[in-house]
Amino acid sequence: MRWRYFFIMEKMKRLSVIGVPSSAGAYAPGQEKAPDALRSSGLIRFLQDLNVIVNDMGNVPGFRWTVDRQHPRAMNVKAVAEVSRALAQKVNQSVANNEKVVVLGGDCTIELGVVAGCLEKSENLGLIYIDLDTDLNTPASVQDGALDWMGVAHMLNVSGCEIELAGLSKRTPMLFPDQIHFYGNGNMESFEKEIIGRHQIHEIQVNEVTADPIGTARRLLETWATKFDHILIHLDADVLDFVDFQLAENCRRNIGLKLQELMSALEELLKIPNWTVLTITEINPDHGEADGSTLRTFSQKLAQILAASL
Repeated sequence: MRWRYFFIMEKMKRLSVIGVPSSAGAYAPGQEKAPDALRSSGLIRFLQDLNVIVNDMGNVPGFRWTVDRQHPRAMNVKAVAEVSRALAQKVNQSVANNEKVVVLGGDCTIELGVVAGCLEKSENLGLIYIDLDTDLNTPASVQDGALDWMGVAHMLNVSGCEIELAGLSKRTPMLFPDQIHFYGNGNMESFEKEIIGRHQIHEIQVNEVTADPIGTARRLLETWATKFDHILIHLDADVLDFVDFQLAENCRRNIGLKLQELMSALEELLKIPNWTVLTITEINPDHGEADGSTLRTFSQKLAQILAASL
């Protein structure tokens, strides 16, 4: 009977969850509330109801956004680095045990910690970046100092980046251009467009996804994702049209994906067996309905998709 017990345990669905309550790289506070708000909305319970064994690893030390006048073009850069290093340790702990992980952020800079942690396991990573923005700006290319639209640039170590962030992992650059695939992008500075064109970074823009969410996701998996040992998926809620679903910190209206389009694409992307980490970012809990129904709807749909992928 013992062998049967261990076989059953091995086949059970398992998932680790890590919270990153940080808005260090953002434009304003709000995203630091998201990890606990997602838990309170029922995400863990929804997963457990679908027979997923959840290892909730708690939160890494976070940071609430504040004005950083000492670093006006890279605000809170030291806090972003500290949060990323703490997250990298927890991510590495999970992937070293061959666990699939959901990271609840937080602003987009937390992906630096995810990538750094996964690089300890393997350098053959592929990053699917679901975001209306491409986050390829640098402190030298824009003046607002918000690092959350500079994360990918730091992974690539683009000229003008902060070495404290670009040098977070065991290698610099953390990723090479052919390891990144933008999905749903559509808002790019000329600086970012030039980088995409020069390095021929893969992209499927938002109008293509809107036209065929499932087909574009399948195309991405078939033509690009299969060559990597580990697939990381970064989901920025800013890709959502704020009129359709009020979740993101950015209130862009009539631009982006509808919730159903996003979830259809994500369900398809998570069918790839070697997905390792899904990172959820840029959620401001205060932007949803006062009764919590917005976050609850998102959490329930996310749990259903995750459970089916395990």
